[in-house]
Amino acid sequence: MKATETPPAVAATDPAPVSKSPAPAGKEKKSSEGKTLNVFSHGVLIIWAILVVLPLLWAIMSSFKTDDSILSTPWKLPDTLHFENWSRAWSQAHMSDYFFNTIVVVGCSLVGTLLLGSMAAYVLARFEFPGNRFIYYLFIGGMSFPIILALVPLFFVMNNMGMLNTRHGLILVYIAYSLPFTVFFLTSFFRTLPGSVAEAAMIDGASHTRTFFQVMLPMAKPGLISVGIFNFLGQWNQYMLPTVLNTDPKYRVLSQGLVELASSQGYKGDWSGLFAGLVMAMLPVLAAYIIFQRQVVAGLTAGAVK
Repeated sequence: MKATETPPAVAATDPAPVSKSPAPAGKEKKSSEGKTLNVFSHGVLIIWAILVVLPLLWAIMSSFKTDDSILSTPWKLPDTLHFENWSRAWSQAHMSDYFFNTIVVVGCSLVGTLLLGSMAAYVLARFEFPGNRFIYYLFIGGMSFPIILALVPLFFVMNNMGMLNTRHGLILVYIAYSLPFTVFFLTSFFRTLPGSVAEAAMIDGASHTRTFFQVMLPMAKPGLISVGIFNFLGQWNQYMLPTVLNTDPKYRVLSQGLVELASSQGYKGDWSGLFAGLVMAMLPVLAAYIIFQRQVVAGLTAGAVK
């Protein structure tokens, strides 16, 4: 009986090592340049944040200190919080009156600007008619017109119309001042919105007015919030227009009141009250941006990408 021969075992051979080719020199160079640029940009942003945040924190800290501690130890934290500085600025420095006037003027002008600007932008973006581009470029030209050149004729126009030193006159001027940028921004935004939705509403029997207010305007909410924040900042901090057109102390706004409060420091030395009034004027702007910061970014990106 023949014994069956088993085949010789095949020796297991290790696979040949795969040699890793070195990364291209150009790729390594681009990676190192990107890291360097990233570190540099972050460093610039950190420096910029420090330059912006430190004066703000110092003003808030000084608003709770006494005048002596502000002058002697300006960078030291207050031992006790002096809330009487805020009450003194609110009542004795008439910040309450300035605050009320500013809220009325800016609130009404902001609503009027957004309403008129969105209506004009919607028509320019969605309808073709003779003179469409000409009107659009007129609004753009209004953005480049220096407001200081219009102060003297604007003064006489407001005086002849009997709207000098009035709240409603200042509201109309604020609306006219903010309309060019509002129309420019919202026209580009309305062009990015789908036109099929408006067409479906028209087929269902909706009028142009109903289509705009109930369909297109809610869709444009991110753009309205973005341009509303920009207009709010510009109108809240406006100083030149109310100084020329609003000389009555009874109707002064916050920017005029702060200048009046600062100019009186040479005689009273109420630095703590000045810082308290300054922080009062800054708080609404900071609160508005903190609350709507996501909507602002969403509106800017939605208007930029179609």
